[in-house]
Amino acid sequence: MKVLFTCGGTAGHINPALGVAGRIRELHPDVEILFVGAKGQMETELVPREGYALETVTITNLHRSLRPADIRHNLATMKNVLTSQQEAKAILRDFAPDVAVGTGGYVCYPVLKAAHSLGVPTALHESNAVPGLTTKMLSGVVDRIMVGFAESRQYYKRPERVTVTGTPVRRDFVRYDKRMAKAELGLDLDKPLVVSVWGSLGAAHMNEIMVRFIERAYQKPFFTLIHSAGARYYAAMRKRLEEEGVGGCGEQGLDVRSYIYDMPKVMAAADIVLCRSGASTLSELAELGKPAVLVPSPNVTNNHQEKNARVLEAAGAARVLLEQDFNADTLFGLVSELLQSPEKLAAMARAMCGMRVANATERIADMVLELAKA
Repeated sequence: MKVLFTCGGTAGHINPALGVAGRIRELHPDVEILFVGAKGQMETELVPREGYALETVTITNLHRSLRPADIRHNLATMKNVLTSQQEAKAILRDFAPDVAVGTGGYVCYPVLKAAHSLGVPTALHESNAVPGLTTKMLSGVVDRIMVGFAESRQYYKRPERVTVTGTPVRRDFVRYDKRMAKAELGLDLDKPLVVSVWGSLGAAHMNEIMVRFIERAYQKPFFTLIHSAGARYYAAMRKRLEEEGVGGCGEQGLDVRSYIYDMPKVMAAADIVLCRSGASTLSELAELGKPAVLVPSPNVTNNHQEKNARVLEAAGAARVLLEQDFNADTLFGLVSELLQSPEKLAAMARAMCGMRVANATERIADMVLELAKA
C-alpha cells in the first residue's frame, strides 16, 4: 500500500500529517509513505527529520492586498498553480499512491487537484474551526472532508459529507510524563517550567514582549523558561537580549531557541504554556492536559484563532490575552499568579484534559485506509 500526504507552511499543518502517517505505519509496517510540500517551506526540514521521503512542487500563497507588489506576487502564484499541478501529476504518476491526504497549507490545492484528476482517492483534514481558502476550493473535489470541530460543518455546502474527527496529535506527545521529560532535558525538577512558542515561524512582536519578560525574570527567576523565537527572528532576539544586558539568560535557566524541535518532550515537561491558538497546538495541549495562556494570532482568516481560544477559556482550561491589549508586565504578572497558585493550575489542567477529542489520529488513519482500499 502507498499513501501520499501533502501539507505545509507551518507546523500546525505538518504535525497532524506526521501523526497520521505514524499511526498508519504502526498498523502497516510495510506501507510506503511519501510527503509532498512546497519548495523552501518548513516541511522540507521537519518531514525528513521524521524519516519520511519528501518531494516538492513550486507553489506560493495569495496576498490579500491590492498593493502593486502583492498583485505581482499573486500573478506569479496563479502561474505557479498551473506549474505545480503538472509537477504534482508527475510525482503522482511515479509514486502511484492508493490514496492522497492533505492536512492544510496552500500546497494541498495543486496536489489534491492533480490526484483527483488522475483518479486517486483523496481526503482533506481541516483543523481550524473556520475553513481556509484552500479547503473551500477543494471541498467540492475531494472524496472525504474531515474537521477538528463539530461547529465547522456549518461552513460547508454539503455538511453531510463532512466527518468530525478531531485533530491528530503525534504519538510522541504521549511518550513522556512531566518528571521524565524534565530529567531528560536536564531541568531542575523543583522549578516550574514555562514554555513560550508563538507559532512555528515565530512572531516579532511577541519576541519583543518576551525580551522584556526575560528581563523581569533574569535577576532571580523562580521558574525555568524555554522560548522559541522562530528561525527568522532568532538572531534579532539574541541581539536585543544582549542590548538589554540579559544575553546570558541561558545560565539562569531562561533558554531561547530558534525552534523547539523536541516539542513533545518540552511540552510534556511544561507547567504552563504560552502560545497561539491554532487548532493543532490546542489539540496538543488537550492531549497533555497543559494549562495555557493563549494569545490568538491577529493575522489569520476570519479571526479563527480567537474563536478557538475562547472555547478553551470558557471551559476554564486557558487564559486569553489579545495581542494588542497586554505587555510584558501583564504577561509576567499573569504567569507569576498562576505558578504561585497550584490549585488554579490543577483546575486548568483538568479542564484542558476535558477538551481532548479521543482517538482523532486513529479515526483519521482508519478513514485514510478505508479510502485506500476502495
